[in-house]
Amino acid sequence: MVVAVLVVATAVGLVMRTRAGRVRVAAEQTSPNGWVLAGSEPRPDDRVLLLQLSSPVCTPCRQTAALLDELVAGEPGLRHVEIDVADRPDVARQLSVMRTPTTVGFDRTGRELLRVSGVPRRAELLAALGV
Repeated sequence: MVVAVLVVATAVGLVMRTRAGRVRVAAEQTSPNGWVLAGSEPRPDDRVLLLQLSSPVCTPCRQTAALLDELVAGEPGLRHVEIDVADRPDVARQLSVMRTPTTVGFDRTGRELLRVSGVPRRAELLAALGV
């Protein structure tokens, strides 16, 4: 029994590690407007909002924030907004986010483009954003 539990736990851990940081392109457009959730309006040069959902005790959340801030500084048209799910659980619920950090990318109109659970892989995120 103990061996079976260890095998299952290892398999689940490996699957989660493989999926962490991968960019998933939004398949269906049922999510709410990202700009509204962020409490913001797009500026004239904003093309993409990177909405990061974080929690206060999450070390990968700090890594994600640093990576996204760096991307925004180097790529015009990107905007990063971080939301603490402890303060705004409604946003996590509306976006069906079960894990932090999760980054959801929205276009100018607020339509979801992509989603990343875990620390994003820089090259993969840039490729998905087309920059």
